[in-house]
Amino acid sequence: MRAKAIIGDIKASVKNWYRNKAALFWTLAFPILLILLFGEIFSGGNESYTIYIKDMDDSTLSHALINAMNNISIINLQPIGKNADVKEYAKKHAVLEIPHDFQNAIFEGKRCNLTLYLDPSKEQTNSAIRSFISGIVNEINLRFNNASIIVGYEEKYVVEEQFKYIDFFIPGIIGMTIMTSAIYGSIEINVKYRKRGMLKKLLTTPLQKGEWILSKMIYQLMISFISTIAIIAVGITVFHLKASFNFTSILIIIAASFAFTGIGMIIARFVNEEETADSAASAITFPMMFLAGTFFPLEIMPSFLQIVAKILPLYYVNEGLRNAMIYHDGNAAMLNAVVIATFAIIVFGIGVVLTNWKEE
Repeated sequence: MRAKAIIGDIKASVKNWYRNKAALFWTLAFPILLILLFGEIFSGGNESYTIYIKDMDDSTLSHALINAMNNISIINLQPIGKNADVKEYAKKHAVLEIPHDFQNAIFEGKRCNLTLYLDPSKEQTNSAIRSFISGIVNEINLRFNNASIIVGYEEKYVVEEQFKYIDFFIPGIIGMTIMTSAIYGSIEINVKYRKRGMLKKLLTTPLQKGEWILSKMIYQLMISFISTIAIIAVGITVFHLKASFNFTSILIIIAASFAFTGIGMIIARFVNEEETADSAASAITFPMMFLAGTFFPLEIMPSFLQIVAKILPLYYVNEGLRNAMIYHDGNAAMLNAVVIATFAIIVFGIGVVLTNWKEE
């Protein structure tokens, strides 16, 4: 075997590798991006878990319990009034309610339960909070009754009990699927048309730029509805999905599909090769996929990443779909739909301005 020939072929392969922007992205940029994202999300750092405290007893022992929890550095306690609606607070963070007979029950040796209100969509945060509350309850039982159980806690969800985690997960998957199919699809169409000279030929037709972009948006919308129906069908068949699909959900899907197709149209204006297009699309979609609450609740992320997440359009798609399909909060869902629709109009206008068939 000739070492010179082998080395020469290796050199050629290396040159092809670093000239291929897609290969560079998937072998270098993508893993680094994942490390940075997941490192920030799960590193913990000085982030804390917020728990709202509703003290119905207002006694010496309830105050002692609150002080004990305050000594746990990663728990941020926020007191709320006795008449506060725990469901509204639990949609943001967990709520722990101390019953009004807490102190008397402990002194008399009677069983007494704290009530922990949780949002089922934030399962990872819930697991950590359960561990904290369980540890505190065990400590109380150990100190006051030699580890016999007199204090426990019960969990209540802020939505109907029949909902499972998959019901909260699927709206995020719908949003992610709409984003990826719309961005990748619109970029692919633009790059192929440009390479084949078809965009320049469109000048000879009566079709206007706005009409062409709108037609591609409607095409991607059709694809979005097909994928959404498939996701919901699998969810119902396999996981007995109970989330409802209503008119507001449809509005959010339409707005999201138009918005992400517009993003793809803008990206496509600055790339010429299919490999470059895939890398550019990945650079946009992957941060949104992991930061916008598709897989992980925002509460486990550092505060600055939470701010970044709320700038991303996918965040409002996910929140809007969950408000419409799970919480049945029409006002919040419609507000998110308006945000996405406004963004879609903006990117549509930018796409029309940037598209210039004469230069293609």
